[in-house]
Amino acid sequence: MNESIESFREKLDNEYDWPALYTFKFIVPKERTSEIKKLFQNHDVIEKVSSNGNYVSITSKVMAQSSDYIIDVYLKANKVEGIISL
Repeated sequence: MNESIESFREKLDNEYDWPALYTFKFIVPKERTSEIKKLFQNHDVIEKVSSNGNYVSITSKVMAQSSDYIIDVYLKANKVEGIISL
């Protein structure tokens, strides 16, 4: 896992000049929405409920200071059961 994290960090650092606006996108089971929204308490969050109502798409644009911040959010988000990171 550390290799994939380091690879992701390298890609982020090559793609972005920090600080930078970064868009997070997740799909979560409807009952887990609040867990993801907690990660973005100080940021706008756009929610879109799936056609059958079981899942919610969550998007948030964040002014990130570094790739470490981005990775930290993904590590926290991945603890939510049933999440799909896009």
